[in-house]
Amino acid sequence: MKYLIVGLGNKGEEYAETRHNIGFKIAEKIATEIDAPFKSANFGLMAEGKYKGRKVFILKPDTYMNLSGNAVLFWLQKENIPLENLMIVTDDLALPFGTLRMKMKGSDAGHNGLKSIQEQLKTQNYPRLRFGISAEFKEGQQVDYVLGKWNEEEREKLPERIEKFSKACLSFVFSGIQNTMTAFNGK
Repeated sequence: MKYLIVGLGNKGEEYAETRHNIGFKIAEKIATEIDAPFKSANFGLMAEGKYKGRKVFILKPDTYMNLSGNAVLFWLQKENIPLENLMIVTDDLALPFGTLRMKMKGSDAGHNGLKSIQEQLKTQNYPRLRFGISAEFKEGQQVDYVLGKWNEEEREKLPERIEKFSKACLSFVFSGIQNTMTAFNGK
């Protein structure tokens, strides 16, 4: 069995510590957990490893957020991974900071990365894990907020939250989405 976990983010040092790059941070944690180093690959950086007998591919696309679908489609097809074994990890403005929400399907909710994936896959029916970044910004400041750095209080809580999200992704690989949603959603 093969799985593809895709952490969404933007390449480049200027984006490394921004809210929009939480998918990259979680992907990095998962790769560390399964001792799988990232290597340069088509459409980004890829880590390959095993978790409890299952082959896991962890992708950090280098396509920028609004073209993430190209990378996802390429790797699903190249490795012949079924859609139900895909997990997209992304930020979500609609959820309070650090909230974990895993779903089997859903809309893009205005997220450019999810919109691109939906366009390329021609469906909304793919698993995703959303990391709440809250919406603590003034009207018209959404882009600055999303591409802004974490505040001090958030930075203090990030390691624990990233650990929780990493465990949720690995649970998805081993226990399936239903069991994982029951165990982790809202935690």
